[in-house]
Amino acid sequence: MSFTVTIHPSGHTLAAETDESILEAALRQGLTLPYGCRDGACGACRGKVLSGEVDHGKSMAHALTDADRSEGFALFCCAQARSDLIIESREVRKAGDIPIKTLPARVQHLQKAASDVMILKLKLPASERLQFLAGQYIDILLKDGKRRSFSLANAPHDDALLELHVRHVPGGMYTEHVFAQMKEKDILRFNGPHGTFFLREDSQKPMVMVAGGTGFAPIKSIVEHAIAENCERPIAVYWGGRSRIDLYQLGLAESWATAHANIHFVPVLAEPAADDAWKGRTGLVHQAVMADFPDLSGHQVYACGSPAMIAAAKRDFHDGCKLPEAEFFADSFDFANDKP
Repeated sequence: MSFTVTIHPSGHTLAAETDESILEAALRQGLTLPYGCRDGACGACRGKVLSGEVDHGKSMAHALTDADRSEGFALFCCAQARSDLIIESREVRKAGDIPIKTLPARVQHLQKAASDVMILKLKLPASERLQFLAGQYIDILLKDGKRRSFSLANAPHDDALLELHVRHVPGGMYTEHVFAQMKEKDILRFNGPHGTFFLREDSQKPMVMVAGGTGFAPIKSIVEHAIAENCERPIAVYWGGRSRIDLYQLGLAESWATAHANIHFVPVLAEPAADDAWKGRTGLVHQAVMADFPDLSGHQVYACGSPAMIAAAKRDFHDGCKLPEAEFFADSFDFANDKP
């Protein structure tokens, strides 16, 4: 059984099942309410129930007092609908709406996805969750005060573990540590989320996603977020690498297109090795986009990769394919400096 929840002041509505929290229902349907721990402890998701009944669930007394409840307040990460509701809560629609945190995390899992790509999965303390927008990044804080930035590859709703894709840069101080010394259960600290590269959900334009190498990480976050919220906008995903090994999650990207009619996936190799036996597209990934989309005037483009790729795509999409400058969103990964 589900109930209708109307959010003020936006007027957005969502359907909430009886066995899920209002926050979970909102995230499932692409509406992002503020939250922190998702465990009823921090109070970041506190809002008001203007009409209707809720079950407060595991909301903790220090975060939601009896007086708060009597005045109609609830913690939406715990509260479950027991009738149709009208609630009062702000919505997170831009990067500035999300608080930036400094948190510890434990290395939960290390997976060598390719000879030079490590996938890190980080677990936060039980009382913490990181709210972010699909496509944003975090800064790993090093002991000498320096930072190394990595995009979040998991979608915002799937935040039990934070996923990073780390490219090994020979001589790079932090990536050498990741590949040679880091082990599961290590503790690190990070700060975030950061960045203005995130999915613009207020548009209905078709989207073209362009990734180079580990620039696939934030594109993965954006695509999986769009899938989770049942986005029907056409999404064309182009992923480029030098050889087959650079497309380290090729099967995952192919599965998106297989399972969802609105998603089209095109892998592109610049210099396929002889033993790749590659029969797909070759050349520069942004030029493959131009060949398929000679007119981008009605599209949005999300591009992530090396500075050279981003600069060429921005110039050529605008000059050659009529892409409006305001519809080009990019995150440039500067691998040579061991940080984006």
